[in-house]
Amino acid sequence: MRTAGNRARHSMLGPEIAVLAAAVVADAVLVVRGPGGDHGWAAPLAGILASTGTAIPVLAVLRRRFPRHIGVLGSVVVALSVVATIVPLAGHTRSEPPISEVVAAGILAAAAGRRLEPKHAAALVPALGVVMIAAPLLRYGSGAPEALVAVAAAAYWGACLGVGLLLRAADARQRDALERARGQERLQLARELHDLVSHHVSGIVVRVQAARAITEADPDIGDHAAVYREIEEAGGAALAAARQLVGMLRDTEDVPPPSGAALGDAVRAAAGSAARVDVAEELDRLPVPAQLATTLHRVVTEALTNVRRHAPAATEVSVSARVEVDDLVLEVRNNGVPANPLPSPGGFGIIGMTERLAMLGGELTAGREAGSCWRVSARLPLGAEDAPFESLSRGI
Repeated sequence: MRTAGNRARHSMLGPEIAVLAAAVVADAVLVVRGPGGDHGWAAPLAGILASTGTAIPVLAVLRRRFPRHIGVLGSVVVALSVVATIVPLAGHTRSEPPISEVVAAGILAAAAGRRLEPKHAAALVPALGVVMIAAPLLRYGSGAPEALVAVAAAAYWGACLGVGLLLRAADARQRDALERARGQERLQLARELHDLVSHHVSGIVVRVQAARAITEADPDIGDHAAVYREIEEAGGAALAAARQLVGMLRDTEDVPPPSGAALGDAVRAAAGSAARVDVAEELDRLPVPAQLATTLHRVVTEALTNVRRHAPAATEVSVSARVEVDDLVLEVRNNGVPANPLPSPGGFGIIGMTERLAMLGGELTAGREAGSCWRVSARLPLGAEDAPFESLSRGI
C-alpha cells in the first residue's frame, strides 16, 4: 500500500504534464498563425530548434526520474533556450514561441531552489529567470504586444522561486522534527536503562541476601555454588542490558552505519547474531541515506529487544528486507510467544518506531500470527529505480 505522501507526490504528475502539454499546444497554435520568416543560412538550424518547444518540457518532467541531476537538466534548458533565441535572430528567421520553455523553466527553477546546494541554486535559478524573461523580449521585440509575455514570465519566475524556498524550509523543519524525535527516544532509552538495570541489580541483592542468610543459619554448609551461579548470571544480565542500552544512547551518528552504507549492511549491523538476516538481492548493495539507516537500525534493535523481553524461549528469529510493489518492506519475525503472556507495563517502543517511520512517510504494523509467532513489519515508499529513496521527501 502506498503512503499518503508518496501518493500526493505522484498525484501532481498528471496536472503538471497537462499544463506543459497545454503550453506546447499554445506554442503550436502561435507557429501556425505566425508569419513566415526569411530563408537565410539559419533556416535549417532554426527548423531543428523548433523541437526545443517539446524537448524542454520533457526535461522538466525528467527531473522526477533523475532528482539528483536537477542542476544538469536546468543548465541544459538554459543552453537550449539561449540557442533557440540567438540563432533565429542571427539568421533572420522566425523565432519559435517561448511559452512551453517559460513554463518548464519555472518548474525547474522551483525544483532547483528546493533541492540544490545554495551556491548551485544561486547560480542556476537566476539564469533560468533571465532566459524566461529574455526569450519573449528578444524573439518578439520590446515593442511588440507579445513582449508582454516577459512580464508574466517574471511574475511566474518569482512565484516558482517562492514555492521552491518554502518547500526547502519545510524540508528543513522536517529534518529538525526528526532530530527532536531522536532526542526524545534517547531520553526514553535513558529511563528504560534505569528500569532494566534496577531490576537486575535488585535480583542480585536479593540473591546475595539469601546466600548470607544460608551461611549465617548453617555455617557448616560449604557448597553455595548454585546460589553464587545465579548471582553471576544476574550480574551478567545487568551488564549486558546496560551495555546494549548505553550503546543505543550514544550519538545517533555512531549507532547505524554511515550515510551511503549498503542497506544489507545496515540491517545486518542492527541484527547482529541475534537473528537470521535475509535481504533481497536487489537491495543488498543499495546505498541508503543516514536518516533511513538510523530508522532501520532502530526498528530492528527495538523489535529484537522485544523478542528478548517477551519471548525469551524463541528459537527462530528472522529479519528480512524486500520490495513489495512500490514499498520497501522490513520484517522481524519470531516464535516462542506465550499463549497467555503475563501482563507487563506498557512501553513506548512500538510508538517510537511508528512515529519514526511516519516522519519518513512510512508505516508500521505489529501483531501475533498463526501459532506462537509474532511479526513486526515496517513499510517505506520507494521512488524511481535509480533514486529509490528520493520519495521519502515530499513536494516537487
